Amino acid sequence: MDIINIKIKTEDESLVPSYETLGSAGADLKANESGILQPNERRLIKTGISIELPLGYEAQVRPRSGLALKYGISMVNTPGTIDSDYRGEIGVILINHGDKPFEYKKGDRIAQLVIAKHSRAEFILTENLSQTQRGTGGFGHTGK
Repeated sequence: MDIINIKIKTEDESLVPSYETLGSAGADLKANESGILQPNERRLIKTGISIELPLGYEAQVRPRSGLALKYGISMVNTPGTIDSDYRGEIGVILINHGDKPFEYKKGDRIAQLVIAKHSRAEFILTENLSQTQRGTGGFGHTGK
């Protein structure tokens, strides 16, 4: 397991993301505010933290499975991507797919933050692509 240092800025140390277990891939992001998310409502929830990622890394913001199963809470854009040159406050766009209002409080775990290496591509124009068995089949072409 690789461990990298990520600089973090916050006015409230209790909001620093943390891993629940040794095997956790995602560190929990916490709400920096309290509120109620109505059914079918989406809202940007602030986390109170900003980070500095090394070049070549991204942070992926992902929903928490427990909130999805128990309350129907997910994210509108998942995974959300935080680029290495972004220095603003991290926000999470939550949506309530459930049939009841969802109350969240400051400090509640609302999403996960996964740090991942990435590559940049050089796009090369061509007239032809190599042939594969799948070809251009997509969006369910293999059945259920």
